[in-house]
Amino acid sequence: MTVSPESQSQTADLDNGTAGIDTDTAGATPAAQSSFPVRRVSFADPLDGLTKHFAKDSNIVISHLLVQLSTVFPAGEEFFVRSVRAFRDDITDPVLRKEIANFIGQESVHGREHREMNERFQELGYRTMKTDRWTDWRLKKVTNTQSPILCLAVTVALEHCTAVLAEMMLETDASDYLGHPGVQSFMLWHALEESEHKSVAFDVYKAVGGSEEMRVKVMRAMLRIFTARAVGLTAWSLLRDRETYRRGRLRRDLAAFRKSPLLDRKRLQALLDFNRPDFHPNDHETAHLVDQWREELFGPDGTLTPHLGGSARAEAAAMSGAAASAA
Repeated sequence: MTVSPESQSQTADLDNGTAGIDTDTAGATPAAQSSFPVRRVSFADPLDGLTKHFAKDSNIVISHLLVQLSTVFPAGEEFFVRSVRAFRDDITDPVLRKEIANFIGQESVHGREHREMNERFQELGYRTMKTDRWTDWRLKKVTNTQSPILCLAVTVALEHCTAVLAEMMLETDASDYLGHPGVQSFMLWHALEESEHKSVAFDVYKAVGGSEEMRVKVMRAMLRIFTARAVGLTAWSLLRDRETYRRGRLRRDLAAFRKSPLLDRKRLQALLDFNRPDFHPNDHETAHLVDQWREELFGPDGTLTPHLGGSARAEAAAMSGAAASAA
């Protein structure tokens, strides 16, 4: 496994139990609490038996699309961490500082687990590591050549895109388009945590004086770039798959893809809602989905509870209990 020095540093923090912990405590208070935890979860076992066309009915279009989205996540998460961390010392609100710390922790775990899953996909014939390396090079170039506030605006825009995708996964039946149970659990875990921290980068951007003009312009650019990249990578990947050329296969699977929640018009409306002058991520209320999936994935009988580290298991149980008491 080839891992960037940045990812190695974040993994070491996770192993030491310090990822997401703000070791610079200036401005923080002991009472500051985040509304979401850092879960140190491993998907080594849930992904056993993964096949190349893992989507429901072995749909090649959905399988290739989700693999290509996964390839950009490791470097993307590292970019998000860099962009938010650059402004951490400018934040005085102790609660937001704690949420920044846990945002960093969650995104670090996402990057690590996606990179390991991408290695599984590489073994199955996808060229995931090549895309990962290119994305890492490109985003580091953005960090090194663009202003910190522009990088943060890019993070805010892309965090909204992932939050919209996350909401779709949490409120629909993932088994309708994700076939492999381990992939379902992986994507639902990632969706849950994206929903938990969806407002952190936005709140940092507003706190440090990010402009509305930049926010909206960057989102418009990101929607064009992200869409073109997703379509281009998926098409390139499909062209390398022998199943694409099997008579009727591509036509059948494209038809099923068009009917899937992935292309629901409601998602486009949610993406474009970002351009409202008074927009905030929490305008899209997902607290009920977060509570539901915290319990289903990480409650006492949660499907992923056995795959948590010891301290993370205790923290997840405490949060699940707090949610139950509030209800």
